[in-house]
This record gives sequence, structure tokens and C-alpha cells, in this order.
Amino acid sequence: MAKGMILAAGQGTRVRPLTSQLPKPMVPILGKPVMEYLVEHLARFGVTEIMVNVAFNHWKIEDYFGDGRRWGIDLGYSYEGAREHGELVPKAVGSAGALRKIQDFGGFFDDTTIVMCGDAIVDLDIGAALHEHRAKQAIASVVTLDVPRQDVKNYGVVVTDDAGRIQSFQEKPSPDEALSTLASTGIYIIEPEVIERIPSGVVYDIGADLFPKLVEERLPFFAQKRFFNWIDIGRLADYWEVSQRVLRGEVAQMDMPGRELKPGVWVGLNTSIAWDSVQIAGPVHVGSGVRIEPGVSIVGPSWIGHGSHIRAGAKIERCILKEYTRIGESQRFSEMIVSPQFCVARDGTAHYLGEDLCPYRWGDARG
Repeated sequence: MAKGMILAAGQGTRVRPLTSQLPKPMVPILGKPVMEYLVEHLARFGVTEIMVNVAFNHWKIEDYFGDGRRWGIDLGYSYEGAREHGELVPKAVGSAGALRKIQDFGGFFDDTTIVMCGDAIVDLDIGAALHEHRAKQAIASVVTLDVPRQDVKNYGVVVTDDAGRIQSFQEKPSPDEALSTLASTGIYIIEPEVIERIPSGVVYDIGADLFPKLVEERLPFFAQKRFFNWIDIGRLADYWEVSQRVLRGEVAQMDMPGRELKPGVWVGLNTSIAWDSVQIAGPVHVGSGVRIEPGVSIVGPSWIGHGSHIRAGAKIERCILKEYTRIGESQRFSEMIVSPQFCVARDGTAHYLGEDLCPYRWGDARG
């Protein structure tokens, strides 16, 4: 079939504080890390040998996924960094540098390889993409998605000729200056000879360094225009929107956990909910060990993480509550991500527990 590569070494600075203690691929959607959906999807298409480059908080990825046997695959890791004074210090080498580092170490990339970023959820038909790549005898392919012209400013844009051969790239152009509406999705298909063109031992990026080199050499380098769900968590504001879409059931193969006790209301094990006096309008997921006191109102799409405690009279509207979050009596939270330490508004504005200017009162349910 093909081999797989998941890029997972970034710090995820644009989605802090969600990534203050987690690598970005471990940010959960419906209680599962984003990267787990990728692993499942690759396995579904027979991609069973997958390398992952890791750096910051690498052990959280490695401890969760192990050797991949739970998904019927073989998973390997390439740590980017060095040991200094007895401690591992992360130092990412760039997306292309990651491929070269793996190749120099053990020669893993001896077949067609599909490369994916570890912070997006996709339902791409991988089989069809590989078929097109091979049919065109491409040395590399970029999977693109046609986006509305007014949205090109948010993406790297791929410019092609009529045959789909890549001519150039534009990074987040204005709608007036954009030469194309094909957005790069960060999904690439490459042949081993591409990796030979990456210099060893230097920081090297796929989009900024490697791909312009392929264009310059006039190699068979193509864009694929495909129709599929591509859910990218590029910015903090994206996380709320993505969660809303998933909770509404708009993304295939992402099923709500728990039991559906009422229409649109899924509940985990051993909850304490005052059903006689609470109002819950789905879609809502209530995790295990959650306590919901009388008079509480929850409007979906909402996710109530396990171990949370919502005090009497509180109102939750279209929110994501992280695990062990405590909502105070009669408090109201609307269109927010809330954790025991911080809350983030829909637009990405963050507040931290204890801030003098913070208008919200909440805390840790364990306290």
C-alpha cells in the first residue's frame, strides 16, 4: 500500500493554553486525541507502518500510542533533540528535516509515503489519492482543497497549470492577489527520491524549502484537487468551532461516546444528575463521574468532561468543559472552552483562574 509519516514535533504555540501541557496532536476531540483519528484513518486504508516525529512533551504521545498494536499497526518514533546534562532537550528540525533524520538513521522510506500533519482530522480517500499519484508517475503530490476566495488569506495556496503540475506557492495571499483557490491541506505523498533532495543535519521545511526546490527542478510534482472533510486546528479559535461541528454530527466516523439516555444526550458511567429539575438540550455529552445539581441548564452542542461539577442554577451554552471543571452556583458560560485553570472565548481570548480582570468564577471540582 504505502508507508505513513505523522508530523507531531511542533509546540502548538497558536493554540495555547490548550497545549501548555499537551503536544498539539494530543488535544482531544470527543475525548480522543486528534492524532488517534489520523492513526485509525491510516490503518483503515492499510497504511500499517507509520513513523511519528516527536519533540515537545514527546512522552505523552509515546505513552498513549505505544507501538501501535491497539490499532493493528506498527508505530515508531523519531525524537528530535539532544541529551544535555542528563536530560532530553527538544529541538525540532523542520518537517522535511524530520524525514531526512529518519531516513539517515534507518532508511525507513523505501516506498511511497503519505505524510500528514498530526493536528488535523481528515476523511480523505487515501486509496484514491495514492492511485492518482501513481497514475501520474508523480515524484510528489500535494492534496489540496478548493476553498472560497475570501478564505484564501488563511491558507498556503497552490498554483498549478491545466494538468495539475505545481508552478508555485502563495502563503496566505489576499483574495485580490491569490492566483488560485487551492489550499494545501498539509497532506503530501512522496517518493523516496524526494527525501534524497533534503540536506542532512539542518532545519528544513517541506513547504518553504523542499517544495520550491522540486518546482525549480521541474520534476513531476502535482496537486490533487479532492473533496473531503479537513478539520484543521490551526488557531485557538478553531478548537471551539471544530468541537461544535463534531458534536453536531457533521463529521463521519466520529461517534459520541456514552449511552444516549435522552434524544441527543449521551451520558457516561456513574453520574449524579438531578434529572427532575435540570434542562439539557442536545447534542450534549456528559462524562463519567459528573455531578449536575438542580436547576442547571445545558444547551448543546456541549461537552462536559468527566469528573466535572456544575453547581445549582448554572447555565452552560455551547461550551466545552475540560475534565474536572467546577462551575459555580448560578454562573453562566456561553460559547467557551473551560478548564480548571483557564477559559477561552469563542474568538480565542483566554482568561486564567485568579486573574483580577477575569469576569468568570469557576474552579477545580476536586477542591
